[in-house]
Amino acid sequence: MRPALAYSLARFGLFFAVLLLLYLVGARGLLLVALALLVSGVISFVVLSRQRDAMSSSLSSRLRGVRARVGQFGDRLDEGAKAEDADSPSPADRASPRSPGLSCPGEPPASRRR
Repeated sequence: MRPALAYSLARFGLFFAVLLLLYLVGARGLLLVALALLVSGVISFVVLSRQRDAMSSSLSSRLRGVRARVGQFGDRLDEGAKAEDADSPSPADRASPRSPGLSCPGEPPASRRR
């Protein structure tokens, strides 16, 4: 996470330096902020390319690690589901004849049947 912090701090520092320079030149208000964002963005694109590349590679390596852990977790879930399916009886095994004293929903109780 250090490259991301270093890049962000460099961007903020560059922005405030440009902001100060433009203030000294005479820009004020919204124009000052807009020009500072534009100029600092262009300068950082050129000057901070190494830091940006370092941050990018750091973040992509972290994402690769997270994706690998998520894949392993998904594999473990699939294995557990297969083991659970192997342990449970099939639907045909579960279908058993009704007990004579039990009724299905919507049917009258066994005492009323003829």
